[in-house]
Amino acid sequence: MTEPTLPPGLMISAPSSGTGKTTVMLGLCRALAEDGLTVQPFKSGPDYIDPAFHRAAARWPSYNLDTWAMGGGLMDAIAAQAAGADIVVAEGSMGLFDGVAKPGATGHGSSAETALRLGWPVLLVLDVSGQAQSAAATALGFRDYMPDLPFAGVILNRVASPRHERLARLGMERAGLPVLGVLPRRGDLVLPERHLGLIQAVEHPDLETAIAGYAAFLREHVDLSAIRAAAAGATTARPGPLPRPPAQRIALARDAAFSFTYPHLLQGWRDAGAEILPFSPLADEPPAPDSDIIWLPGGYPELHAGRIAAARRFLSGLRRHAETRPVHGECGGYMVLGAALIDKDGARHEMAGLLGLVTSYEKRRFHLGYRRAELAAPMPGHGPGAALRGHEFHYSTILDQPDAPLARVTDAEGAEVPETGSVRGRVSGTFFHLIAAET
Repeated sequence: MTEPTLPPGLMISAPSSGTGKTTVMLGLCRALAEDGLTVQPFKSGPDYIDPAFHRAAARWPSYNLDTWAMGGGLMDAIAAQAAGADIVVAEGSMGLFDGVAKPGATGHGSSAETALRLGWPVLLVLDVSGQAQSAAATALGFRDYMPDLPFAGVILNRVASPRHERLARLGMERAGLPVLGVLPRRGDLVLPERHLGLIQAVEHPDLETAIAGYAAFLREHVDLSAIRAAAAGATTARPGPLPRPPAQRIALARDAAFSFTYPHLLQGWRDAGAEILPFSPLADEPPAPDSDIIWLPGGYPELHAGRIAAARRFLSGLRRHAETRPVHGECGGYMVLGAALIDKDGARHEMAGLLGLVTSYEKRRFHLGYRRAELAAPMPGHGPGAALRGHEFHYSTILDQPDAPLARVTDAEGAEVPETGSVRGRVSGTFFHLIAAET
């Protein structure tokens, strides 16, 4: 088997969240695409919102890479999606070295691990507001913390004035750190957010205009030629298989309430010849009656609970399917399979009733982190005893979870969590979003 040839790449990262790396990522992807390059975007870590923004910016599908949840063969299989592109641009999660405390299947899940494994130099975005030469000490520490990690240089963000830029550059010159861009402070370059971070790409009121603005801003203030020249990395991969589909004909809920499915899963299903049949519960569309399985992804059902409860064609089609064939829900999809969902105002909305789960968004509690599940019962595509890796991210509270637990679920450090998922007959659900099975 011929190993795919991969293009050089870069990892856009930062010391912490909120420094502007998403603005840089989107502007850089679009600017390079405007210059005629095929840009392959990636997201390091389990974020399921950013890849849709990447796709809009690069006009090319984006995929997650995760050293905690994915084995090496799957990492390479996803990296191999870049074959045929001219350059890879990956966006990190949180700070460059942030991950879990205890190693998982392959690592801690940090952006640094992803970049090191694939040989991508790090382009560090530094928020220099409130400092000048001192920013160089931060950058120097990041460059030297993992000596084997290639380092492309820095982009100085939120620079207040020409004098501020001059002082910050002096510090970088003294530390021997290349400055590949200087971005003036601008308050209008912020993507809208809600409780799970950024709003979804499909909900942005004018995403194309926003991305075009980021690209123009980057083009004016960064050295695109130097950034392209800094890209590097392994030129081949030894990919294993992408995840197999749970059935041949998969009815997949897809709209503003159900949108969080990892792209590599969908790609694996398609590559294996499965048919994905999208439908919109918010438009009261029923799932395809001849589908083999219904899959309800996560998303924002708590924002649309009234419409979902009133979607009679959707709910009746869901219940009818469950009489003879499997149904699975993740996070928000799991909540919709339950008996009821209580919204932020305390109003109770009756859901599908295929599981006994009752959840409340009025009683908000933050649930975030990697999850490992050992299945006690079958779920679509996986039998009892299978070990799965995933990620949980929501604010809903469980008020009742009376059905048999689907799995024993632990966090990345091995502590058990109460969100065990549920199974009743052919219906199953989890609060974690599936990333991969352990191999």
